[in-house]
Amino acid sequence: MTAIIPECTVARYLALRLAELGITHLFGVPGNHLGPFLTTLRAEGDIEWVGTPTEGGAGQAADAYARVHGVGAAAVTYSVGAFNLLNACGGAYVEQVPLIAVNASPPYEQWQNYRAVGLLTSHMSPRPESNLDVYRQVTVDAQVISNPGLAPAQIDAALTACLSERRPVYLEVMEDLWDEPCPEPGEPILRRERPFSARNQRMLDDAVNAILTLVGEHPGPDGTPRPIVWAGEEIDRFRLGGQLTDLVEGTGVPFCTTVGAKAVVAEDLPQFHGVYNGHASHPDVHRIFKDWATCRIGLGAWSTSKNLGGEQCVGTDWVMAANGGVSVGTSYFPDVQLEQLLPALQDALVKTYGSGGLAADYYAEAAQAHHGASTDRPAGLEQYRASLRTSGSRSDHAERLTYDGVFDRINHFLGHETRQDWTVVSDAAFSLIGSMNLSLPAGGFLSQVSWLSIGWSVGAATGAALAPERGQARPMVFVGDGAFQETCQEISTHTRLGLRSVVFVMDNGHFYGIEQMLVHPSFYADDRATHDPDFYNVLHPWHYDRLAAVFAGKETPANGITIAHTSELDDLLTRLTDPTDPVNAGPLLVRVRLHRHDYPRAMAYKVP
Repeated sequence: MTAIIPECTVARYLALRLAELGITHLFGVPGNHLGPFLTTLRAEGDIEWVGTPTEGGAGQAADAYARVHGVGAAAVTYSVGAFNLLNACGGAYVEQVPLIAVNASPPYEQWQNYRAVGLLTSHMSPRPESNLDVYRQVTVDAQVISNPGLAPAQIDAALTACLSERRPVYLEVMEDLWDEPCPEPGEPILRRERPFSARNQRMLDDAVNAILTLVGEHPGPDGTPRPIVWAGEEIDRFRLGGQLTDLVEGTGVPFCTTVGAKAVVAEDLPQFHGVYNGHASHPDVHRIFKDWATCRIGLGAWSTSKNLGGEQCVGTDWVMAANGGVSVGTSYFPDVQLEQLLPALQDALVKTYGSGGLAADYYAEAAQAHHGASTDRPAGLEQYRASLRTSGSRSDHAERLTYDGVFDRINHFLGHETRQDWTVVSDAAFSLIGSMNLSLPAGGFLSQVSWLSIGWSVGAATGAALAPERGQARPMVFVGDGAFQETCQEISTHTRLGLRSVVFVMDNGHFYGIEQMLVHPSFYADDRATHDPDFYNVLHPWHYDRLAAVFAGKETPANGITIAHTSELDDLLTRLTDPTDPVNAGPLLVRVRLHRHDYPRAMAYKVP
């Protein structure tokens, strides 16, 4: 008798729904409970399975993929895999990244055996809801699928929540359900936005009027308003870059971005005045943002420690529109969405001040107010940008590399020497602070600015490279040596896939530099000091560049080099522009040897 193969199964249903969302790659670590789903996934052919060395790396890749593409997914096996994925899911939850976590659990039969006679098998816990309860803390919807008839509704509900809330969801599927029949997918999965009612219109109007009042109440010395926009992470998450561009071009208002929203729009827009990060900002940016502008309009910006760089609060001359509401000075307007606020604010500012009426070069105006630029400040916006682009040009000297020297030189390379498209993926700590002033095109920068899980960048580079929107760009990763030791094995995935990533491992003498800065910044007070960092911050020294030989194969090249001087960095960057050079055949690990007491000068405010 011929077996009847159902047209749709639970596995096929989920595979079809993921493909419908435009997901092209699923990241994860397999296990026996996950096997039937992966077999179906391959048979469908729309989504490529990317096995990674660790579940954490799979989550990092899915996170970055989702930041670029709009949604990403990772799949693991029960408990031992799911708990390893949890950190990445927690980061995606905090940073509003739509990530789908699929957890394949033991079959229904085994759960019944446990309930009846207490029999535990591999990866099971005496608490049957242990995985579910944990993931409920870091998702907007968490489902356990144990009935094939209910599977379509549960899957659809979770995926709809993921798109609508722009945060992770969790699907736990019992192994013996994968091949069970269920209905075909019906209506497409759509984002469900909050309805916009008459009450919302009134709240929006009140918020816009309050912003106009605040702008009018804070004129400059000449009586004209000098607002500055602070564009933040939600501009990226809500895909509002076009609306932000319309606002700044329509009104002329100057703007900065947060670190987490760096390059959310092209940084060569004439209104762009730099990345503001509190005391860690470039001094010229800090001066313009805090001293020259008379009020600040945060649009989608988060009040995090990394965005405020040592500052503890915002002032009464600030607007902060994020998290579904708008604060204007000491007033708050709930349930005002960015998507409605940006065009409404643009219309109101144009009506009040005219088209382009707020256009200004705050750098030039500040210089004129001080009767010409002093030697340490730019005479205008173009001079500020030029100082960033030219300070790192090729040098004939063989000086020792520094954090600032590396990023200045990379900035010049990206702006003047390479014709390739790059995605800069920056890890937490000194790497993030050092890279924030690179001049980049829209979409050219990724970072985890709030969760700050060290080592995130190495796995994230995989997802960034595979997302269709950035697939033509090479990943350029900046990661500290301690962070790299957390996730170095993800270079194996780069090698296996032939990603031509360039991973700069910032080796400052094998210790956690940022932790030393946070606990005892006096360590950095004198770069001639000989004392050691605190014992708990010391790392075991590695030859990071030699890991390339570990991961390389006959058909999968990888290379590693060590640099310590400016001339060596110059030579390397020249090689990166030559497509025939072997270093461009696969991933490249670059060990950057730095002095133990060096740090990005943006952190100088912490050093006594």
